[in-house]
Amino acid sequence: MLLEIKNVSKFYANHTALNDVSFSVPEGGIFGLLGPNGAGKTSLIRIITQITAADKGEVRFMGELLKREHIEQMGYLPEERGLYKKMKVGEQLLYLARLKGMPKEEAKEKIRNWLEKFEIQAWWNKNIEELSKGMQQKIQFIATVLHQPKLIILDEPFSGFDPINTAIVRKEILKLREAGSTIIFSTHRMESVEELCDEIALIHRSKKILGGKKKEIKQAYKSSTYWLETEKILAPTPQLFEIQETGISEHDFHKTKVRLVEGTPNDLLSHIISTQNIIHSLQENIPSMNDIFISVVGEEEAKAVLG
Repeated sequence: MLLEIKNVSKFYANHTALNDVSFSVPEGGIFGLLGPNGAGKTSLIRIITQITAADKGEVRFMGELLKREHIEQMGYLPEERGLYKKMKVGEQLLYLARLKGMPKEEAKEKIRNWLEKFEIQAWWNKNIEELSKGMQQKIQFIATVLHQPKLIILDEPFSGFDPINTAIVRKEILKLREAGSTIIFSTHRMESVEELCDEIALIHRSKKILGGKKKEIKQAYKSSTYWLETEKILAPTPQLFEIQETGISEHDFHKTKVRLVEGTPNDLLSHIISTQNIIHSLQENIPSMNDIFISVVGEEEAKAVLG
């Protein structure tokens, strides 16, 4: 494991930010750190990046207790963006790269490569304050990943981006994973989790309430429900399945959502065929991460988080 969080707690006056949180982040994947604002995600990130310290528990990086030298192997993009407004883009990126221990000439070459990737070579001599919020965000993303850190922590990295730039940055995040970087992706946007994350930890009210491989979690929350498209209306068969929704599909077939009471999908198909009905499609209803989030934290709280 690249990163291990063991029984970590953090207290501020009368507020508990983290309460006995534990999980592990495997090397070489994208790990989703999920939860609403105020859940404790930022407090945990600040502990990992040594901005603050845990009051209880421990953090291990590459098998060692977290120590100051590990910072050079991390890149952190905070949700609250922060760049020196009066500095030029190239000057700023070079300065931040040197702080991470990169040799000057190597840093210059990599900065030029990243500016070319984003087709923003002309920005080198522009002051940060001349750039839009989205442009500044691209610069801060480059600063985060420029030194090829082993662990990259991205806190709401798509906030403020239009769809085109979101797609560009998403593509680069996937390339970084392929190149061997481990990425912690902190967000409350479930569609991003669905697309990008391999494993997740959901923090709610300072505690981890759900965690593990995304595929396994989705399997665990399955409800034995299926969407069927058939030539004729399905007749209820309480001993085998119950009908939950009905309608007409885009192909003008009868579309029905059923929940298996017992048996297998094959039993369901055999029964429908025996009634002289033609089956045009059968699709298992796998819950989305959004569905699971709502199931775990409750509908009202989920609405407040997701909008």
